[in-house]
Amino acid sequence: MTLRLSAVIAALAMFLSGCVSVMDEFAERGNDPIPAALVADMNDKGMSVSSPVLVRIFKEESELEVWKRDRSGKFALLKTYPMCRWSGKLGPKTAAGDRQAPEGFYHVTAAMLNPQSQYHLSFNLGYPNRLEAALGYTGDSLMVHGACSSSGCFAMTDAGVAEIYAVVRDALHAGQPSVQVQSLPFRMTARNMARHRGDPNTAFWANLKEGYDIFEAKRTPPQVSACGRRYVFDTIFPDGAPLDPLAACPAGQQLADPLVASRRAAEDNAYQTAISVGNLAPVHAYADGGMHETFRTLLEKRGPERLSKLSSNTEVPVSRPEAALADPHSSARERR
Repeated sequence: MTLRLSAVIAALAMFLSGCVSVMDEFAERGNDPIPAALVADMNDKGMSVSSPVLVRIFKEESELEVWKRDRSGKFALLKTYPMCRWSGKLGPKTAAGDRQAPEGFYHVTAAMLNPQSQYHLSFNLGYPNRLEAALGYTGDSLMVHGACSSSGCFAMTDAGVAEIYAVVRDALHAGQPSVQVQSLPFRMTARNMARHRGDPNTAFWANLKEGYDIFEAKRTPPQVSACGRRYVFDTIFPDGAPLDPLAACPAGQQLADPLVASRRAAEDNAYQTAISVGNLAPVHAYADGGMHETFRTLLEKRGPERLSKLSSNTEVPVSRPEAALADPHSSARERR
C-alpha cells in the first residue's frame, strides 16, 4: 500500500467517524475572551461571565441558543446563533458514517473542549451518551465547531463558535461541572409535534419533549437519567440513578411541579387542536441536513470558505412561538 493511499484511507476514516481534527499551533485561540459586547449583554440581562450555561440546538430551524442563569436563579436566553450547516436528516444518530447529527441530552465537561480544532474551535457533545451506547449506537467525535461544513456535526462559522466556546469555557472554569446540551429535531411545540406525527421517530421525540417541556416551564435544566430504553427526567431514585439504561426503571419519585403539569396539559390540548383544525404545513424532507436561511444567499455570493469567516454579528431574531406558528418552515430549507 502506498503512502499516499494510506493517507487517503486515514483521512476517510476520520471523515466517517466525526468532525475531529487537531491543530497544535492554534491552541491559544481557545483562550480568547468573550467579546465585550456579549459581556455587556450579559450584564444587561442580570447574568455574569461565570454564571451557569445551557445550550439548545434545533435542527429544522438551524439555530443554536445559549442560555445563562440570571439573578433570579432561572435561565434566560442570552443569544440565538444561526447554524451554518448540519448534515443528515431529522432523527437520532445511530451508526458511524450515517452523516446524522445527533439528537438527545448531552453534558459537556471542560475535558471535552478542543482549542486545537482544525475547525477553528470545537467542543465534543459526548455522543454516544450512556443511553445511546447501551442501545448499540456507534460513532464518535460529534462536535459543535466552526467553519461551514458538517459530517454529523453542527457547524456555526468561526466567529459564531468562538463566542459559544468562550461562554461555555468560562462557565466550566468557574465551577459548573458540565453544560447540558439539548440537541433537538425542531422547536418542540404542540404544532410541530402534530406536523411530524407520522414520522417513525415520533415516540423518541415525545420522550425528548418531556425534557424540553420541563425547561420551558421551569427555566431550569431537567435532571436526566436513563432506564427502560428512554430518558427519564426530574426523577429521584432511592438507590441512585439507574445504572442500566436498558433495564426497566426502578421505583422512583418524579418531582412534581405545577408549572410543568400546567404546560403539559396546555400542550396536550394544543396538539389535539392542531390535528382537528388541520392546515398543517407538509413535513419537509431533507436531502442532506440544512443551513439557516441567513446563510443561503451569502453562500451563493461568497462560497463556503469565506462564509465560515463571517462576523459573529450575523444574527437571527429570537425565535417566538407565534412566528413558528405562522411559518414553521421559514428557517429550514432543503440543501442538496
